[in-house]
Amino acid sequence: MATCFALLSCTKEKTDYEAEIEVVVPEYDEFKEAVTIHSEGYDIKVEALNGTFYKGYNEIRLTILDSQTRKEANATDVTLLPIVTKADGNKHSCPHRYNLAYRTDGKYFSGYSVFTSESLVDGAWELHIRFTINHKTYTTKQRITVQQQTNKNLNMTTFTARDDEQYVIALVSPQRPKVGENELIAGIYKFNKSAASAKDYPDPSQFSYTEASGYTLQLDPRMPEPSMGNHSSPNNEDLVQRDDGLYRGVVNYTMTGNWTLNFIMLNQNGKILKGTNVPTDFTPGIEGVKSELYLDILF
Repeated sequence: MATCFALLSCTKEKTDYEAEIEVVVPEYDEFKEAVTIHSEGYDIKVEALNGTFYKGYNEIRLTILDSQTRKEANATDVTLLPIVTKADGNKHSCPHRYNLAYRTDGKYFSGYSVFTSESLVDGAWELHIRFTINHKTYTTKQRITVQQQTNKNLNMTTFTARDDEQYVIALVSPQRPKVGENELIAGIYKFNKSAASAKDYPDPSQFSYTEASGYTLQLDPRMPEPSMGNHSSPNNEDLVQRDDGLYRGVVNYTMTGNWTLNFIMLNQNGKILKGTNVPTDFTPGIEGVKSELYLDILF
C-alpha cells in the first residue's frame, strides 16, 4: 500500500520538474581554452569543459606550443599542481593528477583537478606547471578563477572518515541524467599526510592526494522532499572502482526533481568509514532522513 501511495504521489504534478522550477540543467561536451600561460618562449594552453574551471571535478587538457613556430613542443615530464592561498596565508591543494598523461590521439596532456572551493576575495587558486624540453626544466604558474558549480548533478563533498583520514567524493557523470537507469560515476580521493618537512615551495609531497583504491560506495537514492515521502527506487547498483580509477554504479531516477544520493563508504576490508543506513519508512509530509554521507542532486 505504501508503495502504491508513493507512486501516485510521485506522478501528481511532478512530470516536468525542470520546467516547474525554471531551472535549465547545463551540459557541456566541448573543451575550450580556459587559460594560456606565456613562459620563456612557450605557450601553455589549458583547456576545460566550457572553458571554465568549476568547483568539483574538472577534466583538464594541456598543450605546449613553441611561441614562434606555433608548433607543438616536444615536452616531457609535465606536471600540474593546483594550490589555493587563503587570506591567512595558509596554502592547500585539492585532488588532482600530478603527472599528466600524454594522449597521442588528441595530442594533449590529460589530467584532472577536483577544486574544493570557489575563488574568493580572501583566497586565490593558482596552477603550478612544470615541464621538460631538451633536457631543460621549465616552471610557471598562473592564477585562475574557479566558479560555482551550478549543475547539482556534479556536486562534491569533503569529510573526515572514521579512520581519521580526509576524503573527497566528487560526482563526474551524468551531467544531465534521464528518467530511468543512469550510469553514476564518481571519484574518491584521500589526502596524503606528509611526515617529512617541506622542501622548496611548492613541494608536491605537501599537497598530495591519491585515488582511493578498492573501496565501495553503497548507494541508496531517495527523494527527500516532504511531498515525496523519502521514497527510493529499484535496480540501483553500488559504485565500485574500474580500471580508470573512477567508481561506477547505477542510479535509477524514477522521475525528475530533487534526489539525495545516500552513501555508505566501505574500505577494502568492508569496514564502514563513513555513512549510515537510511530508514525505509515512507514518510509523506516529513522531510526525509539522510545518511551522514550524502550528495544532493537536481534534474
